[in-house]
Parts: sequence; structure tokens; C-alpha cells
Amino acid sequence: MILALSGGVGGAKLALGLARVMPPEELAVIVNTADDFEHLGLSISPDIDTVTYTLAGLANRELGWGRHDETWSFMETMEALGGETWFRLGDRDIALHVERTRRLNNGETLSAVTADLCRRLGIKSRVVPMSDDPVRTRLRTEEGWLDFQEYFVRRRCEPVVLELLFQGAGAARAHPEFLAALADPSLQAIVICPSNPFISVEPILAIPGVRQALIDSPAPIIAVSPIIAGQAVKGPTAKMMTELGMDPSAGTVAHRYHDLLDGYVIDHADMSEVVSIDARVTLAQTLMRTMEDREALARTVLDAAAVLRRRKATR
Repeated sequence: MILALSGGVGGAKLALGLARVMPPEELAVIVNTADDFEHLGLSISPDIDTVTYTLAGLANRELGWGRHDETWSFMETMEALGGETWFRLGDRDIALHVERTRRLNNGETLSAVTADLCRRLGIKSRVVPMSDDPVRTRLRTEEGWLDFQEYFVRRRCEPVVLELLFQGAGAARAHPEFLAALADPSLQAIVICPSNPFISVEPILAIPGVRQALIDSPAPIIAVSPIIAGQAVKGPTAKMMTELGMDPSAGTVAHRYHDLLDGYVIDHADMSEVVSIDARVTLAQTLMRTMEDREALARTVLDAAAVLRRRKATR
């Protein structure tokens, strides 16, 4: 079994690569839920949906979110009626949110709803929310505190970020399947996908017991850098790092995970960073433009994890 920790687009791309080069039923993707929010009366889980649509072959590659076969009649009508349209929901996407909301209101857990929707979409890998308890990312900016989607979508990441808070994380419980997998002696590797460390990975790590369970796991932990030559492929990672007083580099991300990593995959463009990273470094092409890129990077990660496993076994 391989366990992957993922946010949205970048993590979903690598998760898809992994699912295509290994038995997909042996892959479990633990997904950040701190981006979740209520909108128009619906329960929205952006990262779960991105991972789900990607693994189901339904993702909109041009937008980076939503479905590729989308129509927009709902939003057009909403705009004509003067309603809120800053968070765009396609017609097919809304069906998923309506069904999720209905089932959550009837008492089902987010993980149970997610598992069933994935099954109905033909996904063989497990997609597991980091927790069934609510955790919400909030950002302190020069304009005050903002909810994540207000900052990310409505304000398009424009406000300067001064601090992050994962509201509810201290009281949240990691999903039991997540903790059980970490303790499983048959676990082959834990992969930290190339997701934003601040808003995608660290909310998962903020749940009590998770970081220590990762450290205690018998499986090697290998991360893929979300930074290439000082820039993020997508999203505000580099911008946030600069605003928080950090050098936007692959090495800086490695230092954020310093107590966890056995291995780290960085792009060839960041070869100069190797000497500053306290983990076994693998150089690769980490930019995933095509399906072949996703599969190649997945194979590189699995090969590097196999080497790390053998090293751990001989200690």
C-alpha cells in the first residue's frame, strides 16, 4: 500500500500518476479538507473534488478545477438574478455538491459520502478526508482575517498573508483509516504530494497525533517539491513564502518537513539546492504537463521510496 497526502491540483496530478503505474486499489489518498466551506447552502470540498474528478478522468485540465464536460446555465441564471457568482459552480459539479450536502444533513460522514461517490465514479483508489471533523484555514492579512476561499478565489490571493490559522484542528480527529494505514507494517511508502505546504499539507499535519504517527510509521516518507526554480507551478505557494519571510525554494519546503522526510524529489532546475537538504534527494522532471509526465514522476517517487525502504531495513 502507498499512502499519499494531497491538496488540490498538483497533488491530484501525482495521485493520478501513482494510480496508473501501480495497482490503484493499493493507493490511498489522504486529502486536505481545511479548504472546505459552505456556499449557497451547499457543502463544498474543493480538494476532495479535484482529486476525485482527476482520478475519475473528469477533471478540467484547462481550469485546474471542476469537470471537463461542464456547462454553466446555473451560474448564468444566478448572475442574471443578481446572486453571488464569485465562486463558480458548473451544472454537473452542483449535482455532486447537492448530493453531498443532502447526505451530510442526513447524518452521514464526509468520508462515507466521499467513498460512495468515488465508487460510483469508478475510482478504485481510496480517497479519504483527513478528518470527518471540520477544520478551516483562515489567513491574517493586511486587511484582517479572511476565510480561505475569500482569500483564494474571491480576492485571487491578492492580500498579503501575515499568518495562517487552522481553525478547529486542535479538536479534530484524524480519520481512523489514515492512522491505521500509518501503523500498518505492510505500508510501502508515504508520499507528500507537490501541494502547497502551508494550505494543503500543514492542515493535515496540524491534526493532533498525525505528525507523530508519521514519524513513528515504519514506511519511508518522501515528498515532491511544489517549487521549481523559485516558482510555484500553480497557486500562491511562492507568493505566500515570500510574504511570510521565507525564500521561495525547494530547500525551504524541505526544511518545513525536516522532521518527517527520508527522501525528497526536486526538479533538475534546483540541483544547487541539494546540499541544503537533510534527506536523500532525487532529481527528476517534476513539472507534470502530460499524462506521461505524471506517470514518469510517479515511477521516480516509487523507485526512490523502494531505495529508502531497503536502507531502513538494513539499519
